[in-house]
Amino acid sequence: MQIVTDSGTDTHLTPAELDELKISVVPLNVTLDGKTYREGLDIEPGDFYDLLDASGNMPTTSQPSAGDFAETYRQLAKTDPEILSIHMTSGLSGTFNSALAGAKMVPEIKITHFDTKTLSAAAGWQVKAAARAIKAGWAVEKALELAKRVGDASESMYTLNELKYLIHGGRISHMKGLIASMLNIKPLIGVEKVNGTYIQLGQSRTFKRALQGLVDKAKSFYPAGSELHTQVLYSFNPEGGQMLRDLVDQAFKCTWLPMGPMSLVLGAHTGRSMVGLGICPSELMAEIP
Repeated sequence: MQIVTDSGTDTHLTPAELDELKISVVPLNVTLDGKTYREGLDIEPGDFYDLLDASGNMPTTSQPSAGDFAETYRQLAKTDPEILSIHMTSGLSGTFNSALAGAKMVPEIKITHFDTKTLSAAAGWQVKAAARAIKAGWAVEKALELAKRVGDASESMYTLNELKYLIHGGRISHMKGLIASMLNIKPLIGVEKVNGTYIQLGQSRTFKRALQGLVDKAKSFYPAGSELHTQVLYSFNPEGGQMLRDLVDQAFKCTWLPMGPMSLVLGAHTGRSMVGLGICPSELMAEIP
């Protein structure tokens, strides 16, 4: 069985690791100043945010087309007719529905779809859990049960230093965004698990306090000192990412995954200042083959 995912799941696997786990990543698209880039193929995060800062325009994003998925499925089916397609939350992106539509174009191929109900690091963990379970010989149903348990036990939280991109993208209403911008509010954003949509976890007046607010919110999910599987990702704000990592390290016993940029399609809606935290109990992650 082969695995298909999208670039919004942020697996942060090397090409060799993707090949070993039989994971194919279908890129999402970001458009700026009339030019469309396939993330991971046509542009790197640092270059994109430099272009964004220099541009007077706002970016737009789009999911892969049904045809993109259908073509990926066709190519993979030449070597293995069974495919597991795992994607970022349908509550924030049309990617999952596009994958379903793509499967209808190739009815001869056996494709199982799974909605992670989250995004970025926590979604990537589900992709890797399922892929490693499949590689270990688990049945697909058992592999997806593990992925769901990882999703249920994980939390994703974000904050950022500027709101204009969120306002433009409609992620917060223009009126609320205008008021928040005038008050210099830094929102604390989470992802709820039923529909996989953004929720507000709180707000702070400064970015540094917002980072501490994420840690305080994490303590409401897991007792201080818990052993956690943790990862900090950012749009393109390594300094903010390091600040958040240092605060988390003071509160929990962490097994850290590498820190780095998150999906461009997520960062395009926030600008370069956003930082995010993914956390999950280490005990559960130890069950992954």
